Amino acid sequence: MQYDVIVIGSGMVGTSIAWHLQKNNSKVLVLDKKAPGEETSYGNAGLIQREAVYPKAFPRQMSEILNVLPNTRTDIRYRWSALFNYQSALYQYWTNSTPNKLTKIEDEWATLIEHCTSEHDVMIQASGADDLVRKGGWFEIYRTQEKFDYAIKLAERAASKGVQYKLLTPEELKAYEPNVNFDEFIGGIHWQNSWQVKNPSRLVKTYAKSFEAMQGEIKQANVKTIEQNDEGIWQVTVENNSGEMATYTSNHVVIAAGPWSTELTRPLGYDFPLFPMRGYHQHFKVDEANRIGHSLFDAEKGYLMGPMDQGIRITTGAEMTTLNAPKNFGQLEAVLKIAKNVLPLEEAVESEAWCGSRPCMSDMKPVIGPAARHPNLWFAFGHAHQGFTLGPATGRLVQEMINDKPLYVDATPFSAQRFGN
Repeated sequence: MQYDVIVIGSGMVGTSIAWHLQKNNSKVLVLDKKAPGEETSYGNAGLIQREAVYPKAFPRQMSEILNVLPNTRTDIRYRWSALFNYQSALYQYWTNSTPNKLTKIEDEWATLIEHCTSEHDVMIQASGADDLVRKGGWFEIYRTQEKFDYAIKLAERAASKGVQYKLLTPEELKAYEPNVNFDEFIGGIHWQNSWQVKNPSRLVKTYAKSFEAMQGEIKQANVKTIEQNDEGIWQVTVENNSGEMATYTSNHVVIAAGPWSTELTRPLGYDFPLFPMRGYHQHFKVDEANRIGHSLFDAEKGYLMGPMDQGIRITTGAEMTTLNAPKNFGQLEAVLKIAKNVLPLEEAVESEAWCGSRPCMSDMKPVIGPAARHPNLWFAFGHAHQGFTLGPATGRLVQEMINDKPLYVDATPFSAQRFGN
């Protein structure tokens, strides 16, 4: 059977692209080695981050860099193998983080972020996922006045981009979350028009079910080759879980495989400065002593605690490592020592913590758009920590591109051709 579009990747980005295409009368097949929402989209803070108008820049001050070097911080850690493997992309990341370049990147990035909640809402309503989403915002909390003052300045700037926030004292924070120990905090920011999701994986799965209800198809298989024949038809050969091979054909192919995307683009002659950043999470059982209603981000320690279906989820900051490196729980263990002083966390739900990788680009912007040398090949990856937030916005944009419609945002800043691809 020939499809109009094959989407490779069933995380939030790939599922959203497939949903938008199927809704607009394309016949779509999604391919992924795992079920929807079972990889990177499974483990995240569960936030749809309307406030995230500033991408995370590389530290520019020498004092910051020297502070990272001992490799003991809770917000960022690294492995030497990753620094070596991704040295070119990391150097570009550093050069793109100069103030002049960063201002332009932030403005371009914000054009997508400003649509994140409205585009999610379209899919939430269509798929009946209202019960998974809380629209009361979340809290970012601070320990030192210097860091808090800087965060306030950024929040004031973010307000010009449609971000709604309120400053909170420790007493006001305590009124919202009486089980949390705010003794070491001086205040916080309530990001009011960002949303919480109580089960990120299930939201992706709900979107995927909506896609299937529109006659879209999902197959679990490992993509082996992607080829375009002389007639311009794409042929995607896969191996399923039982070892059987199959080939599917389509007019268009979209690569939306997160940090694994470059493994698919390189054989086609496209190379991108993408590097993975790993995160860990673990859930703890909820009782009356640790129940919370809002996610809280301990900004100066780089971890988040959030209420999920599975329990209280504790997420780490980022670990710069290679995709297939063995797990290292040192960062999570350091985070838990701090988090347990903020909220009682007694019994872990899982016997072993989860880890997964986010796809980061050297200029902090995703790649969204057509390939330069292959007609009807499309890229949609590199959203860093905001793939969950930006999936539906990206899905709408890719659908408009493939169907040659007017684009609701300017896609030029996200073009693959900015990297010569």
